[in-house]
Amino acid sequence: MTGRGGEPEASSAAAAGPTRLPAGRVGRPHGLDGSFYVTGARPLLLGLGTAVSVAGSTAAIVRRAGTDRRPIVRLEGVGDRTAAEALRGMELTVLVADAPALADGEWWAHELEGCVVVDGDRRLGTVSRLIELPSCEALEVLPAEGGEPLLVPMVKDAVRRVEAGRGRIEVNLDFLGLRPAPPGARGDRRGRP
Repeated sequence: MTGRGGEPEASSAAAAGPTRLPAGRVGRPHGLDGSFYVTGARPLLLGLGTAVSVAGSTAAIVRRAGTDRRPIVRLEGVGDRTAAEALRGMELTVLVADAPALADGEWWAHELEGCVVVDGDRRLGTVSRLIELPSCEALEVLPAEGGEPLLVPMVKDAVRRVEAGRGRIEVNLDFLGLRPAPPGARGDRRGRP
């Protein structure tokens, strides 16, 4: 069970979702031909031939090298190291309509943001964003009662069901170690002499 991270670009019809997905940011140039590393990359969105927008222009990816962790791309019209350096730090985005279809059990970050997180009848809070951790992605949940955000790993044992269309995610508090222990339970000093 995975998400596809990234902050959605603002949309005039927020309820309809974003029109563009972030694909990463232009990193340092690689070589002399206009190629550059992509930082914070979403490899699924960086395929050869994909039309990406950067700095108000749209161009096709004409070179894709490197790895998914450290992709190297070159955009049509970015012909040398100086042109690549001028784009450094700028966001690369792809139209949602051009994004590849996701497999069952995968969602884009914007589909999960704003979902209510529950365990049975207990409402825990609302998803504020999807975070990439070294071992998996996690939902950052703002608690309904306030306080520090809760991180819920996007793994099968922690997340029972995602109903993005209904704006609801059911989690397992027992797995997360967040269900309050009953009085007299091991480690609970109440009820002990």
